[in-house]
Amino acid sequence: MKTEILNAVESKCLRKNMPHFEIGDIVDVHCKIKEGDKERIQIFTGTVIARRGKGISETFTVRRVVDEEGVERVFPIHSPNIVDVKPVRSGKTRRAKLYFLRERTGKSIKLAHRHSEHTVAS
Repeated sequence: MKTEILNAVESKCLRKNMPHFEIGDIVDVHCKIKEGDKERIQIFTGTVIARRGKGISETFTVRRVVDEEGVERVFPIHSPNIVDVKPVRSGKTRRAKLYFLRERTGKSIKLAHRHSEHTVAS
């Protein structure tokens, strides 16, 4: 059980400007990479297959396929090394965790596109 002091310290480190993204969305994660004394920003693009935790320990898992090899990275949402998360495309899902995508290859990895509810009928 967390005390009020821990919550006060934790709330100072929480990120306020995180964009909204859900499971199944394709996102660009801009993360800082340190190489020696140099620092650069690397973009990791992939599908969000899981989101877990709460508060300062909340994380999300992003998966992509590179050279027919699946690559997954787990990012803490409130990490100072995460510069930005940009949703590229929203995917339609019926599950909270998309671990079934690990067994899929080729076109079957693609999720159906979720249309926004605020579209204007012409």
